[in-house]
Amino acid sequence: MMSRFTATLFLLLAFAGSAKAAELIMYEQAGCAWCKRFNAEIAPAWPKTEQGKRAPLRRVDIHEPVPEDLANIAIERFTPTFVLVEEGKEIARLRGYPGDEFFWHLIDDMLAKLDQ
Repeated sequence: MMSRFTATLFLLLAFAGSAKAAELIMYEQAGCAWCKRFNAEIAPAWPKTEQGKRAPLRRVDIHEPVPEDLANIAIERFTPTFVLVEEGKEIARLRGYPGDEFFWHLIDDMLAKLDQ
């Protein structure tokens, strides 16, 4: 039989695991040259970076049905568009891929808004 402490700890951990963390949504489409460039320059490193751990990358094809949890986030036809989302709410948006040097700076500015 579980102790009251163990049961409480189990419930707290289960609740904490269900909380939605931030994610970086990448709206993309097949044939997008700038998406391809992002995929070559940034995507392989993203999950290994501090930024990628804080906001994992989630890809959404603009020609597919919108996932239910993103129904309140405006989709643009310009790709790539990066949208920082936390708890289902848009925090910041980056239209286009400005190249690897500028991308990291702009993403850091977006992530700083999570702390506000």
